[in-house]
Amino acid sequence: MTSSAILSHPIEPIATLPIDNALAEALLSSLAEYGEQLHGRRLWLACSGGRDSLALAALCVQLYQQSKLPFLPQLLHVNHGLQADSGAWAQHVAQWAKVQNIPCRILRAQVDGHDEQAARQARYDVMRAQLNQDDVLLLAHHADDQAETVLMRLIQGAGVNGLSAMQPWRIQTQGTHRIALWRPWLTIKRTNISAYAQRLKLPYIDDPTNDAGDNVRSGLRRDIMPILASYNSNVIDNIARSAQLLSDAQLIINAQAGEDLQQIEIASLQLPPAQRALNIDKLQKLPIYRQRQLLHYWLAQDEPLPPAKQLVDDVLSLSQRDDNDHQTALFWQGRKASYTIRRYRQQLYRLSSDWLKWLELPLTEQTQSLLIHTEPNPIGADVHADERQSVPINLRNDDKFAWQLQILPNEVAPLLESYNVESDKDKLKITFAPLGRNQRVQTALASRPQAGKKLYQTLGIPSWLRESLMVVSVAFMNKESSENALLENDCPIELPILLLSPFGSWVLNAERLTNTINNSYSIDRAIKSHLILHSSF
Repeated sequence: MTSSAILSHPIEPIATLPIDNALAEALLSSLAEYGEQLHGRRLWLACSGGRDSLALAALCVQLYQQSKLPFLPQLLHVNHGLQADSGAWAQHVAQWAKVQNIPCRILRAQVDGHDEQAARQARYDVMRAQLNQDDVLLLAHHADDQAETVLMRLIQGAGVNGLSAMQPWRIQTQGTHRIALWRPWLTIKRTNISAYAQRLKLPYIDDPTNDAGDNVRSGLRRDIMPILASYNSNVIDNIARSAQLLSDAQLIINAQAGEDLQQIEIASLQLPPAQRALNIDKLQKLPIYRQRQLLHYWLAQDEPLPPAKQLVDDVLSLSQRDDNDHQTALFWQGRKASYTIRRYRQQLYRLSSDWLKWLELPLTEQTQSLLIHTEPNPIGADVHADERQSVPINLRNDDKFAWQLQILPNEVAPLLESYNVESDKDKLKITFAPLGRNQRVQTALASRPQAGKKLYQTLGIPSWLRESLMVVSVAFMNKESSENALLENDCPIELPILLLSPFGSWVLNAERLTNTINNSYSIDRAIKSHLILHSSF
């Protein structure tokens, strides 16, 4: 209809008109399947005013009036201003909703471009911004849309996941914002919806770009689908069924990849989505097809869209190299973030760009004075003796991550006993200083002090973490020192006890250290390192 025809067309209430049984059964069946997920959530219906979305809105009104649908969704119409009649369409949808007593909200969107994909993205963005956390967006996609989507992805070279096309229920997450997309009509053909709309005399809008547009979907709908239907009249149903079978197959593949990942991912290095790591030796024990599927699954974690086949192949080749060159880096721009894939020794890493930038932040030396007491809550004490209370230290912090230590003062005191030093154990301080490039330290893994490249190789520290090493030293007053020396930072005894990275720690050997194993246990209890993810990206 033209704008003038739309505005002059009489709008009648449709609640008392006949219901289409097939369309109603599909909606109610889907409601029964996802009823638990829908419970307590606010429901919106994306309504362009076209045949499909207006028919779904009409059916919701009818079923609600008959008490067969427990809720009435609120319509969302987006006016993106790309058509001369866009304003008239928005006015028409609002008027139709008012007559049917269904709530409606009109939104405006700014489109970056003039193609259908840009308009679609703008519509989803403005609707997503309108929805609250865990709201549900009801969509009128049907079997014809599903068949077109499968063909579009087929000619783009999609795999099983892509060819499974649209899902009837999908959780969509952007940052920390999460909504659900609900498509109950994926088994319903366009012809059934058209017949229902005509019986109800729905004043739906015909968007000329749907069939006459120059995008791939319009071309498939206009030129290809009629030809396929001439070979097999059930082509729409058959392709939709194939999409469902492929969706089931993808669930099986994901389950297998998930089991493989549990065995191969290096759990101690997990900080999703900043740094993920795989054990290459374990990866190579799998058949090559499972290696490829696992890498595809592993790379795509935290991302709404899977990586390209070429990237998976490149990562597989990287894992198969047997040289000592650890400089090769593969780059992937995902939908939510960008990533670098690297290999160090026999481990594969997927590193977010935000994480790598965060690691470049400067580290500064910090000192924490501690007063150790044996009586609980002493008057004037800086730190209570209760072991459950800790002193926090932020080594590096911004809006993405925080590297924080928790110090238990009364766990630090017993460490001094290992050094056989006569001291006032209630007066000490702990220093956290960046490891100097030429600073020599000795860990339990080496027979002598090391610095630089030798130290990194001994500890197995990849290049991107080497500027994030901190030396933890304990300094204390002996009985011959003046009582005020601690406050004047004049500490005659200072011993390095720990080397820290954001993901690991190594006990340092000192002259008076008597028992490495016992000290390792004590230090781990006394100083706990935590890397905290402030927000997703």
